Order: sequence, then C-alpha cells, then structure tokens
Amino acid sequence: MPLSRYHNTFAGNPLNRASERRGDVSWLAEKLLAPDSLAIALWNGKPLVEKAQNGDLQIAYIPSRMAEDLSGGAERLLFMGLWQETAVFAVDLEGGHDPVEGPLAGLGAFEELRAVAMRMPGPDAAMAATAKSMFEWRRRHRHCSACGHQSDVVDGGWKRQCPACKAEHFPRTDPVVIMLAVHGERCMVGRQEIWPKGMYSALAGFLEPGETIEEACARELEEEAGLKTLSVAYHSTQPWPYPSSLMIGLIAQVADDEATPDQTELSEVRWFTKAEARDVLAGKVEGVFAPGPLAIAHQLLKTWAESED
Repeated sequence: MPLSRYHNTFAGNPLNRASERRGDVSWLAEKLLAPDSLAIALWNGKPLVEKAQNGDLQIAYIPSRMAEDLSGGAERLLFMGLWQETAVFAVDLEGGHDPVEGPLAGLGAFEELRAVAMRMPGPDAAMAATAKSMFEWRRRHRHCSACGHQSDVVDGGWKRQCPACKAEHFPRTDPVVIMLAVHGERCMVGRQEIWPKGMYSALAGFLEPGETIEEACARELEEEAGLKTLSVAYHSTQPWPYPSSLMIGLIAQVADDEATPDQTELSEVRWFTKAEARDVLAGKVEGVFAPGPLAIAHQLLKTWAESED
C-alpha cells in the first residue's frame, strides 16, 4: 500500500535496507562473494544503465564479486540492502577512463542520473539516487570532523568511524523546504537570474537549526518575496541526490499578492490562475515554462492547478 498519494522521482526505494545486518562483517563478506548477489555501478556519480525491453532504461546490474574486484576496498563499496533474499551492493568508480571501455565492456552505459531518471522505472531511479547520495557523502566526509584524522568506512558503508578519537559519523541529509505560495485563486512562482530564460519555479530554501518546517517556509517567503504566511499544508517529500537533500513540498497560504523579489535569491515573480498554471505545465505559454515532472516543484504546481477547491 502506498504511503503517499503522490509519487516523486527518486522516492520509493524498494529494497529492505536490512540495517540490522550492516554491522555483521562476516555476513556482508559472505554476501559480497555469493554468486547470486548483485551490484549497482556508478562512475563519477553516473549509474550504469541498459535498455529495457520497452525501450526505456533500467539499472544494469553487475555481479557483486565484480564490484568487489573493481572497488579496491571497502571505501568504495556500499551494502544497499536486500531484494527478497538477494543482497544488493553498489560500487563507486572514479577517474577519467570510462569503465565500459574496459572491465564493464558490453554491460551498459554510464548516464547522468538527472537526464535519464524519467526513463527508468521509479524503483531503479530511487536505488540509483540512494547510492549516489551515499557516495557523495562519503567522498566529502573522509576526515573526522572532531580531530581531522582520516576516518574508516564501517557498517556496510553507512557510517564512518575515526580510528584516532573513535568518533562516529553518519550520512547527512539536508532538509529543504519548497513551497508554492497561494493567495485566493492565484499561485506565485519565481525565477532566479541564473536559471534558463523563461523558467519559473516554486520557492525553496534550506531548513535552519532550531526551525520547524512551517517556520522555515514562512521565513523563506518573507525573505525572498516579502510575503506573510498564514498557513502551511504538507504535500510530499522527494529525496534529491544533489548532493543529498530531502525536498519537503508545501502549499503555503499567504496574506496578500504584493510580492517583491529580493533581487538576491529571486529576480522576478509571477502569479498564475489555475487555468494559466495548467497552460504553463502543458507548455502553452510562450516564453514561460515550469520545471519538468522530475522535480517536486512540478508536482506542487500540478496538484494545485488541478485541485477543485
């Protein structure tokens, strides 16, 4: 049974994460060498994919034994979890030479996840995003933040531990509020100067320490557009592996439509009726477009534009 009525890209990882097994070194070693265990390969953050029978793309699994050979050690291996009884790992590959021109020849192609996610089954995109986020965290946190010593990978790749001061470090997920501001029969979207010309989106910002989700939403709307928030309704969340965020989608009722872009985060704002928003989503408004279905901003706008209340 789905946990949410909304399904965002990169959500819905189908694996049993089997977190209770991560500390069992002997069990992980046995599973890594098991002939039926599989692995997801990433090269410079790009997953290895292959064509599916329907012409779209899917994860191109490799044997976990091969992943171990390619990894060079635990630093580049991750225990993803279990698919029924099958163990699934991931391997992090780096460098300038494409592995499909070497040891992975004929097994698929490495593609940018953002570019191909919508052509992959939802569960595949979610698993690839999980692996990408984890490897990005590990790559950026190789040294202990307490004493500076290089840390070791433990617990199947889900934790780093400092051998010097014994401090433990866990993966970071940065919460981001992303909200569609609504007043009466219109919603507001904004744009940043650095975005592609004509692109408008929901406003967003990182949650700060000591803030609730609702408070962060209100702060961002006031800072970026000068709007006062009256109420906040939860929509859904989306894992976003760039590098490792959780997008918290919200619909915010605001006091008025006197929005003023701060010219730092926002260069321009526009208000749309539901009919106009539907036209924007359908690509019918010349010179204006919204983020594609990959992004939760698209789903926020779509939900509001198609609602009857």
